[in-house]
This record gives sequence, structure tokens and C-alpha cells, in this order.
Amino acid sequence: MAKKKTKFICQSCGYESAKWMGKCPNCGEWNQMTEETEVAAPKGTRGAFQHSVGTTTQKAMPIVSIETEQEPRVTTEMGELNRVLGGGIVPGSLILVGGDPGIGKSTLLLQVSAMLANSDNRVLYISGEESIKQTKLRAQRLQASSTELYIYAETNLELIHHAIEETEPKFVIVDSIQTVHHPEVTSAPGSVTQVRESTAELMRIAKTKNIAIFLVGHVTKEGQIAGPRILEHMVDTVLYFEGERHHTYRILRSVKNRFGSTNEIAIFEMLQDGLKEVLNPSELFLQERTSGSAGSTVVASMEGTRPILVEIQALVTPSSFNYPKRMATGVDQNRISLLMAVLEKRVGMMLQAQDAYIKVAGGVKLDEPAIDLAILASIVSSYRDQAPRPTDCIIGEVGLTGEVRRVSRVEQRVQEAAKLGFQRAIIPKSNLGGWDYPEGIRVIGVETVNDALKEIFPS
Repeated sequence: MAKKKTKFICQSCGYESAKWMGKCPNCGEWNQMTEETEVAAPKGTRGAFQHSVGTTTQKAMPIVSIETEQEPRVTTEMGELNRVLGGGIVPGSLILVGGDPGIGKSTLLLQVSAMLANSDNRVLYISGEESIKQTKLRAQRLQASSTELYIYAETNLELIHHAIEETEPKFVIVDSIQTVHHPEVTSAPGSVTQVRESTAELMRIAKTKNIAIFLVGHVTKEGQIAGPRILEHMVDTVLYFEGERHHTYRILRSVKNRFGSTNEIAIFEMLQDGLKEVLNPSELFLQERTSGSAGSTVVASMEGTRPILVEIQALVTPSSFNYPKRMATGVDQNRISLLMAVLEKRVGMMLQAQDAYIKVAGGVKLDEPAIDLAILASIVSSYRDQAPRPTDCIIGEVGLTGEVRRVSRVEQRVQEAAKLGFQRAIIPKSNLGGWDYPEGIRVIGVETVNDALKEIFPS
């Protein structure tokens, strides 16, 4: 008979222990160790799923003798989604989509399922959280209907495997992976072991049958996909669906992609009948900007291969506390403290008794160093109560010695600024040569923070 073995697994990081502990020694989380029973199969036997795989006859080959061909992609009617995926959906790939509850993950995938089905691609939508009637009601609201779109409400992985064999789809959507349970694993659905084993079996199905499978993943309160970190390593592509409940705009961000570039984003607007693509996000983020306001600057940020113009707002006020506040929305708070320290040391501005609040308008998050100079200019503008020119676009990384360092893809950034009517671009001086300037915009190179402030605030 098979022997039963009890172990405790951390639900945050997957650390295994023979005894219960209040604090996980690996990730430091409290009360995350859960008891699970592992059934060890007798020697010489294999599980039903493993037995179905069989033994491989493939041999190791020199890399120079391996023949390759261009991987075919299936494009959807959503150009934004195609670009985030690197040009379309690769058959046989495993794609993980994560996001906050109610952000629109199921809405997006149901719309994509209908688009693929309308192009004569059979799609199997597996719902583990809704009945088939509830899914049908949502599909009617989204006008997502096709004879090639199959709905199946099930959480047992063995029955899901049988449904895939019977339906023979080209695409499968599993909503969500935390509700699926492997029949040979005794732990509860959503546990680390269940998520890991279920994903491994779905990955085997995707690779052996050349089926593209989308997995919906829940996220923790920290914004990370729930379950073991190995889940993101197993899949081919990881997409995060971001947005704020008070905004109708949603951002689909690629953080891992084996078949394309990472850090690409797609922007959608949530409407009553589903998600709609936003083709020009720069106009979206700048449409409510007030010209001539102190503390407001515009930066051209690169999100993957796309330049986006975003407004950065700053509010600097005298502090009434012993320790001044440093608050940031959309950018790293530590970067704000660093830039204010540069202003104090290199420019001579006394900000030790000032509260600073920084916000990226529109709900987008920026994490590249090229936004440093625009943040710094917004802080100076609010502190002096002096508005910069509304037609200035400010680009550059700021070093600790006060120098303005070169940034990547400056030509695309400046072209996007010129397209939207900006008249001046303040960029690092080391970025000036080697490319043609667009018409209608004056490009100014600066070496230090002091040089940049003289250009932005001439008086």
C-alpha cells in the first residue's frame, strides 16, 4: 500500500517542513504553514497521469544540427493584446493572467475567446467559479457568442483533461487555476501543492497537444500572484491586469514573455459592454491637464517599445511634523527621497522642513530612470510656485552627483512629444547626436541638474 506522509507547506512561498511553525523561516510570513498529506506511491508504480505520458525516444542533439522554423502566431482582433503577447498567441504556449478581484480578467478572456471562435478556432472556456448559465449571462452582456465557443464548468483536473480530449480545442481558458484540483493530490484546492501540480499537468497538455492555454491567477494583498513563485517560472508568459476601481482604464502589462519583449503594456477602457482598446494613451493621460500650473511637468516614458507622455504632479508644502512626509503614487517613494537629497546637496534648496507629495496622473505606474528629471522639475516648480512652460517635455536620468545621464530610445520619445504639439524637449546632452530631430520641436541638451533648471525656469 501507498504510505501517507504529513508535512507542512508555507502558502506564501512553498517552503516545506516536517513540523508546524508559526513563522516561515524562508519568507518570514506568519501563520502560513498548512498541513498537507502526501501519498507516496509504492516503488515500481507510477500515477495515472504520469503513466499516460510514456517514455520518450528523443535523444540529445548538437545545437547546430537542430532545424528551426518561424513559430506561427494566431492574432486576435485586439491589436493591443497582440502587441503585449509579442505579435499574437503562440500555439502550445501557457499564459498566466493575474490581477485584483473585479479588475476585468474574466471579461477580457471571454471577449478574446469569442474573437478567436469567430475566426473558426475552437475554444474551450473552463469556469471554476461560475456556472455555465452565469457565464452565458456575462457573454450576452459582452455580445460574445459563437458556435465554436464551448463552456465547461468543472474543477476536477481529470475531468478537464477528458473534456479537452473530447472537444479538441485550439485554445483553452482556465478561470481560475486556484479552483482546479488534481485528483491524486490530497491537499485543498488553492494550496501550493495543488496549484503547482495542476499547472504542471496543464503545461504538459499544452506542449504535447500544441494547445494555447490561458490561466487566470488570483493575487495576494501585496499584488503578487497567489501560490508558489514557481508558478510564474513554469508558464511561458505572465500578464498583469492593473487599474484602480475609481478609474475606467485598465493596463495589461507583460512581465515575462518567452516569445516576445517584456514590459509591454496595453491600455483598455472598461465600458458597459466590455473592454475597449485605447489606441493613443498619451492623449488619454494628458487630456485633463491644466496648463500653466505650478508643480506639473510632462515626461515621455517608454513602456516596452511604446513611448507614452504622462503628467507628473508635485505638491511641496511646509511640514507641521517633526519628520516631513514623503508620499508617492505611481512612482517609487525611495526615488523621491533620493531626488530631494540631490536638490538639497547640489542645488542648495532647503527641503528638510517640506512635505512632498508626488503623483503620476491617470493611474499609470512608472519605474524607469528616465523620469527622474521630470520629477525633480515638478518638485522645484511646486516649491518655487513657478509654473514651467506647458509645451516642455522633460526627459533624463539624474545621478547622485547632479549630472543628467543618457536615456534609451530618446528619438522615439521626442517624436511622440512632437506629435502631440510640444515645442521643446529637455534631454541629456549625451543623447543629442546621431539622430534626426523631428520638425516643430526644439531639442535642448543639458549636462547637470542646474543647467536643466535654468532652461526650465529661465527667470
